[in-house]
Amino acid sequence: MNRNWTLIIGSSFLIFLVLVTLIGPFLPFIDNVLESRRVVFTETGIETAPFEPSGKHIFGTDREGRDILSIIVVGARDTLMLIFGITLIRYSIAIMLALLSVNKKGPANWVLQGWHQIFSALPVIFSAIILLNLPIFVFNEHRFLWAIVILACIEVGRVGTVLQHQFYKIKQTPYVEAGITVGVSSFTLFTKYYLPNTLPEIIVQFFLDLGRIALLIGQLGIFSIFISQEFVQLSYGSGEIQNTSFNWATLLGQARGDVIRSFWIPFFPALALAFTVFTFNVFGEGLRKHFHRLESS
Repeated sequence: MNRNWTLIIGSSFLIFLVLVTLIGPFLPFIDNVLESRRVVFTETGIETAPFEPSGKHIFGTDREGRDILSIIVVGARDTLMLIFGITLIRYSIAIMLALLSVNKKGPANWVLQGWHQIFSALPVIFSAIILLNLPIFVFNEHRFLWAIVILACIEVGRVGTVLQHQFYKIKQTPYVEAGITVGVSSFTLFTKYYLPNTLPEIIVQFFLDLGRIALLIGQLGIFSIFISQEFVQLSYGSGEIQNTSFNWATLLGQARGDVIRSFWIPFFPALALAFTVFTFNVFGEGLRKHFHRLESS
């Protein structure tokens, strides 16, 4: 039997991400404190951040003088937890709506179809920018939680519609129709028929959506729209909104200004996000091939 190299490679990359998240911050060359060193005195004079990649800073430093490799490693936990949290909320709501609208009629179906049509009319990034920039959320003390819910809900309609089609096909099978006829409860139908038959597809789509979410938060970072942020007053009558977390989208906020002068600042966080997107996509496709082989055998 031919090996599923897609799944093997995806699993290897995923294990690497998990190891970086769990073990990385404890490595001796990682600065957990992320201390700022804007000015450094050398034998030849004074140097100011950002510092380019060198033996001391493999990935260079940001404008605050913080080691970018350390930021990426320390921020891996926040980034992956954010991605998984958004996706879990999305699928929890989508599965519930898909089950309630399995007959493709009724209030739940109207909500699901309307949800899908509204947000499918615009690219996801545009919807996210519009909603996250609403004044009620920009300065909200619970912005972090609201941002997670908003990003999760944007594509609930798409996911829910896909699952609804899957559940509807299962509902039309003879054994499910027979169960409905004899009065089997909806919970039993879900646990015994709907979920077991659609679980492989749900798992595949879940991991593919992890990649979509990783790409989305990276795009938001480029537009300087952060999941967690606060308004910092710089002088009387002026201030700016600054990111308050260490997720990988943090350093992408200045990408437009740094891509020429200090290319390493946006490059390595973007590379980390690209690797994450690639990992989830490859792992998801590997799972798809694995489940397909199980069905064929």
